[in-house]
Amino acid sequence: MPSESFKVVGGQKLKGSITPQGAKNETLQILCAVLLTDKKVTITNVPDIIDVQRLIALLKGLGVKVKKKAEDTYTFQAKNVDLDFFESPEFQKDAKKIRGSVMLIGPLLARFGRAFLPKPGGDKIGRRRLDTHFIGFQKLGAIFNYDDKKSCYHIEGSKLKGTFILMDEISVTGTANIVLAAVLAKGTTQIYNAACEPYLQQLCKMLNRMGAKISGIGSNLLTIDGVKSLKGTNHRILPDMIEIGSFIGLAAMTGSEITIKDAAVKELGNILSVFRRMGIQMDIQGDDIYIPPQTHYEIQTFIDGSIMTIYDSPWPGFTPDLMSIILVMATQARGSVLIHQKMFESRLFFVDKLIDMGAQIILCDPHRATVIGLDRRYALKAIEMTSPDIRAGVSLLIAAMSANGTSVIHNIQQIDRGYQNIDKRLNALGADIQRVVIA
Repeated sequence: MPSESFKVVGGQKLKGSITPQGAKNETLQILCAVLLTDKKVTITNVPDIIDVQRLIALLKGLGVKVKKKAEDTYTFQAKNVDLDFFESPEFQKDAKKIRGSVMLIGPLLARFGRAFLPKPGGDKIGRRRLDTHFIGFQKLGAIFNYDDKKSCYHIEGSKLKGTFILMDEISVTGTANIVLAAVLAKGTTQIYNAACEPYLQQLCKMLNRMGAKISGIGSNLLTIDGVKSLKGTNHRILPDMIEIGSFIGLAAMTGSEITIKDAAVKELGNILSVFRRMGIQMDIQGDDIYIPPQTHYEIQTFIDGSIMTIYDSPWPGFTPDLMSIILVMATQARGSVLIHQKMFESRLFFVDKLIDMGAQIILCDPHRATVIGLDRRYALKAIEMTSPDIRAGVSLLIAAMSANGTSVIHNIQQIDRGYQNIDKRLNALGADIQRVVIA
């Protein structure tokens, strides 16, 4: 079966402005929330990416009326939901393709008392267990069964009751799923050790506009007083912080002059400060981020002179989705850095491609890599490679754009899952990326 690849001519200087798409991870949560009401919900700034398209298709299959009002605007109305669609081979096949489908369980359980889901897919970046989701549902009173032969989850819970839930891990999707289930449960639910990412805050604010009663938003203790029903609302998706970070890394690696427009800077947490520690100059102009062309950028050291360590952690720590961008950017920096990817054990395996390109990287173990910056003494060299997941795929694309020669990146549907028309948008800034079909 023919598949698409990117043919990338490296060494091009980019210049101009680019606007980040709507946030992928927020969109997947928000789309699931439309199942909580039979009233109309309007969502704007929806990114046109594969994972979002797949989730919208699942909603349509469940009977949700979906209307596209503009390029990035949809209305949803879940008035007549077909629960039998759960059992269909079509639903089972499509739900497996996207990990975000797991967040359908919370609202369906809350409103209809049952849910069914095949084991979801997504990036192959290590173990991503779902225990946190199902333990939360069980504490609310749901009964959970897993069919090992069919790899399917069955959840029943017609009378959910509020309770105290201490999360065993700070899971964003786990917290979102339990919130979605608890808003219609009887009584009060407290979720302690809850995730507090901006996208989860957005979900809670949207639910409150729909009539939910959620307090503690932005903290690790959420209190939810259950209500009987929810109404419709309008909601706008935040700009994607991962795409913003990707553009910063791209500008640094290629020595380009780029302005990132409408970046919602106040919602970026410590992302900009981590890039500054990597030596990147930025000028914040309102909600725009201006990155000037930089001949060199030098990684800071700790106060005692020891090597800088960048590691990921739950919000407000540094997001794991940008660790691969930091790593690839470090290959052309002045200085060295230890990249410690704590949350996923397989996200660093793409470094073998960077080593083939000439990068100086020591993969210490599945979680840690030491990068010795080349300081632009010589460019990476072009190679043929394959994208293993969304974030590594974009990191390899950035590496290819900075390299000498023409690189080919296969399996780019992984990149398309999270980045909207990335080739066209970067070509508009001066990149040379060609989408080709390889039989």
